[in-house]
Amino acid sequence: MSIFSTALTGFVGFASVAAALMVLLALVLTAVRLLRGPSLADRVVALDLISMLLVAFLVIFATSSALESYLDAGLALALVAFLSTVAFARFIERSGHIEDDA
Repeated sequence: MSIFSTALTGFVGFASVAAALMVLLALVLTAVRLLRGPSLADRVVALDLISMLLVAFLVIFATSSALESYLDAGLALALVAFLSTVAFARFIERSGHIEDDA
């Protein structure tokens, strides 16, 4: 019995579980990029992608479990992630810490 089986059955339930598993796989691969990223820009992009994948997971969970409060949490996380990405970009621009791998 999974956490998704409470609200959805059939194809839609299967699709929500499959989507959640794909998002979790993408989270693992992005975490590898975050840890092994050769430049600061790679790490910033990986952090932004991780936050968007977490938003996607929250939306999948909210729609499959019929708990609307997770949609609010996803929206708040998306707003904070956007602001943090802008802050990182300004930090990189001001510090001149842009690395070229070419």
